[in-house]
Amino acid sequence: MSDTRELPWPVPDERFRHWAGQFADMHDLVRDLVIPPGLPQAAESVMTTARELIRMSYYRYEFLMIGAATSIIAIEPALNDRYGRGSLADHLKKAREDSILTDEQYGLLDDFGRPIRNKYAHGDLTHAALTPPLAIGIVRTSLTILTELHAPPSP
Repeated sequence: MSDTRELPWPVPDERFRHWAGQFADMHDLVRDLVIPPGLPQAAESVMTTARELIRMSYYRYEFLMIGAATSIIAIEPALNDRYGRGSLADHLKKAREDSILTDEQYGLLDDFGRPIRNKYAHGDLTHAALTPPLAIGIVRTSLTILTELHAPPSP
């Protein structure tokens, strides 16, 4: 016998009440997470998904962490293309040494983004511990590194 009940419509997550009063406010939170032209289609798709997860966190707070983790997953192939096979931690260090990342951006990705990505990839992500500004910062930094790694060569 199958269950034919409809799923309920989403309701705002109570944990988001301090960050946005209504869903329309979420657009303002992610307004500057613009996907730059020229990214490979796969990176563009993943980063669009990361941004939309941040917007949808109005309804499910855990989407903040999933959006941040998704953005880290998007930069891994670009870093592998640039530096060859290796660990994300090593590639982030190289990106900082090559001035692709500032020290602050490196800290955000290495201290917060990488552990979130690892937990998400291994199924250990069980609670929401990010604030919207932190999650947005991780996604913004992922966009920055992707833009730099996929920029056309200077003449």
